Amino acid sequence: MGIILEVNGPLVKLELPQTVIGEQVRVGRIGLIGEVISRDGNTALAQLYEDTAGLCPGEEAEGLGWPLSVELGPGLLGAIFDGVQRPLQAVREKSGDRIARGVSVPALPRDTRWHFVPNPERRAGSALVGGDVLGTVQETESIQHRILVPPLIHGELLELAPEGDHTLKDVIARVKQADGRIEKLHLFHRWPVRTPRPYKQRDHAVAPLITGQRILDTFFPLLKGGKAAIPGPFGAGKTMLQQQIVRWCNAEIVIFVGCGERGNELTDVLEFMPKLKDPHTGRPLMQRTLMVANSSNMPVVAREASIYVGITLAEYFRDQGYDVVMVADSTSRWAEALREVSGRLGHMPVEEGYPAYLGSRLAAFYERAGRVKTLAGEHGSVTLIGSVSPPGGDFSEPVTSHTKEIVQTFWALSKELADARHYPAVDWLESFSGYVGSAAKWWAENIDSKWESARAEALDLLGASEELQRVVNLVGVEALSSEQRWTLESADLIKEGLLQQSAIDDADSFATPEKQFALLAAFLEINHLGMKLVKLGAPARRLIQMPLMAQARRWKNQHPSDDIAGLKAKIAAIPDAFEPLLQEYTHPAAPSITGAAATGASTS
Repeated sequence: MGIILEVNGPLVKLELPQTVIGEQVRVGRIGLIGEVISRDGNTALAQLYEDTAGLCPGEEAEGLGWPLSVELGPGLLGAIFDGVQRPLQAVREKSGDRIARGVSVPALPRDTRWHFVPNPERRAGSALVGGDVLGTVQETESIQHRILVPPLIHGELLELAPEGDHTLKDVIARVKQADGRIEKLHLFHRWPVRTPRPYKQRDHAVAPLITGQRILDTFFPLLKGGKAAIPGPFGAGKTMLQQQIVRWCNAEIVIFVGCGERGNELTDVLEFMPKLKDPHTGRPLMQRTLMVANSSNMPVVAREASIYVGITLAEYFRDQGYDVVMVADSTSRWAEALREVSGRLGHMPVEEGYPAYLGSRLAAFYERAGRVKTLAGEHGSVTLIGSVSPPGGDFSEPVTSHTKEIVQTFWALSKELADARHYPAVDWLESFSGYVGSAAKWWAENIDSKWESARAEALDLLGASEELQRVVNLVGVEALSSEQRWTLESADLIKEGLLQQSAIDDADSFATPEKQFALLAAFLEINHLGMKLVKLGAPARRLIQMPLMAQARRWKNQHPSDDIAGLKAKIAAIPDAFEPLLQEYTHPAAPSITGAAATGASTS
């Protein structure tokens, strides 16, 4: 036991001789929880996860004997936690609509009974290592929860519970470790959030994360186990894009971490997500989703911890062999929490007041993504997608610039595109992906070998149109040649017919890779045929007025992903639409006799 010596915002100086750095502490009469971040002799400095108003020097403090940890076991899916893994529904039942300070509830329900099915390969006397599967629990209709041996446990299995219903408090296995100690195992275990969970080896990511959003999948792909960032100013559509990814991506587990965002935005997400149906199974989406909600009015230190809570939960499901996507909204608020705490600690600030270790903390966080071979020998992945909220949309500010150097997929959002009602407002000039080479192999094997070249051609066309648009803004479209005007029109067709995608359109909210490539190839074919005619002398105006140009823009809405045959039938008719003009400019009609006589008369 110890006492409080000094209170400075969320930082509290304690007289606590036996504590260690990283240990959790409980301080004050109401039992506020915190974490020791430094030691000096018999004094310790702790950062608290709750508001310290009313806390007085002289009140008691005690070390709890473990670092900030999360409980990992059945009961996670479908739950909504705060930044330190307190289940908000249980907190509400105990303290009402507002979270009372010092309220303590277990992260996972202790009295729920789960039907445990033991692994038939595990028998008394067999050797166990960390990560081995003891058995399974059907947590939801969508997900089978695999009960794992904690990573640091190794030894001989003495006893394994038979099939039946058990609570988290029940002992389901006993293991004799090498030093002779008997370890009791339950349906859950704890793991410190700041320590990455171990694995056998890191693998190369091989398959793209299919989000159904054409601007992402076709132009700037992200692999399962990859790292991505979504930077954008206020109003550019970050939250909507993240919700689309959460809803449609082909990962098995989805974790959404709301880190320091405005309360009204988080409320919208918390109300919206439980109502969604999983498009892959038809069941509620929350059956394979969990959420960590930490709004901007919650304590700043809990905001900093919430990111680590989320990534540890993601690693746990990865260790079960699942592909996991974690969406963090937003890492800028997390960085601001680091800045505030470092300022109170007296650390030397660098650019824009952020601590000098901002870059290394960001890199360490994103490094926990990846596709791995688990301790049990299976393959699992964690895909990290972090949004960034640069003040004023300035991508040169520290959080965005550091993130840009770390991630390999960068989906930059544009306020100009959002103002023009072009959604998703992903800027095709600012964005990039380092996974194109790996994704090309998957596209070649599963969709079409021409994907990589078609993607590059479309991006070149979009880039050329931006240059021409600057000329138009200065001197008008009349200054352009027919070839340049057709380039502009072809780029606009790709922007409107391919890149724009409505989240509320049932037919187009999600597009399969097959539909994405069919549209891309169709618009490039239109560009090629039109350019051929322009070079033969056809005016761009006649091509732009073709009915096909307006019709092609509507194909995405007229043909959902399960109607590829109907879409391909219209694509097959593209050459027919150009044939009359092609005949006209390839084989110009001979002048009539009347026309020839008139010409001769005028000459004479």
